[in-house]
Amino acid sequence: MSKGLRERKKERTRAAIRRAGRRIAASHGWEAATIERIATEADVSPSTVVRYFPVREDIVLTDDDDEHLEEQLRARPAGEEPLESLRAVLAGAFRAALATDPEEFRLRARLMADTPAVRARLTETTAETGRRLARALADRTGRAPDDLEVRVFTAAVLGALRETTLYWAERGLTEDLLELLHRTIDTLKGGPALPARP
Repeated sequence: MSKGLRERKKERTRAAIRRAGRRIAASHGWEAATIERIATEADVSPSTVVRYFPVREDIVLTDDDDEHLEEQLRARPAGEEPLESLRAVLAGAFRAALATDPEEFRLRARLMADTPAVRARLTETTAETGRRLARALADRTGRAPDDLEVRVFTAAVLGALRETTLYWAERGLTEDLLELLHRTIDTLKGGPALPARP
């Protein structure tokens, strides 16, 4: 089997597991989405589910978009303020998610708001997203990725984004999420900044 075919098979399996987990969670709640039930729904073994998703909550939280976000951030105009670059990239990600699979995006937001285990895991997965974005922001501002200022700035923006998503979910997912995102970034404009290193 060629590597390309092998990778495509893995991607299909991963996608099937995600769809199964999200379907069960949408219909019966997260507690019903056990490894065994997800495996049956996805027509794979329980060990396959665990191999692809060692942490069960990642089935609803991960989407392999971090690399794409980093690439988009690096492609923003060189002189653009970091906060405005993040506004553009995150707004694009929200817009794409809402256009591609709005029900899945809403389910994820509801689970984040309603399920403590999912919300706790979100904090961990956000840290990985933050590391990727911090690398791009560091390169754009002439800083090191582990500079305190880079870490604080990135964490502040992603933390605010998490709160925005929770706010949206807690109010029934009825408000315009993109408008909430812009309000969030506007709120941060007077606060965290990341100037280029002199």
